[in-house]
Amino acid sequence: MDKINEEEVAQEHSLSPGGAFEMDQKHISVAMRGGEKLRTGPWEGGPPFDVELTTIPPGMKNYPYHAHASWWEYYIILSGKGKFRDENNEYHEIGAGDHLQCSTNQAHQILNDGTEDLIYYIIASNSEVEITHYPDTGKTLILPAGKLGYINEADYYEGEE
Repeated sequence: MDKINEEEVAQEHSLSPGGAFEMDQKHISVAMRGGEKLRTGPWEGGPPFDVELTTIPPGMKNYPYHAHASWWEYYIILSGKGKFRDENNEYHEIGAGDHLQCSTNQAHQILNDGTEDLIYYIIASNSEVEITHYPDTGKTLILPAGKLGYINEADYYEGEE
């Protein structure tokens, strides 16, 4: 059995260059396995999921609106109020006690439109390869390569024959 208390986990602060996205995160499952890199799944001896404790300050968003090709995410809202933007680009009120689940290819985003911190756990599945699409901009992120950009259309056989 592995055990850790979340008070022992370092908190990481992130703020986007333009100031629209801000949060504090505790990567609990990463700390539990000795501070190894994020998303170390079963293919490298890690668990099939990651657990984070996230705090979004009032007026901020967690990430740009995005959809994962292979990850599922499960949210447990602990305190605060906000809005959850779903795959249909619709906003839903969220607050303490709410549980939310996003399957693959369901675009999502959380924003704190309340007056206090929005705090939640997220449990995310791990996969060795992940492709994340950003519907608002058309960008695509490919992991583990860490490449973010735009994918251009090409004929399936282009350059193959």
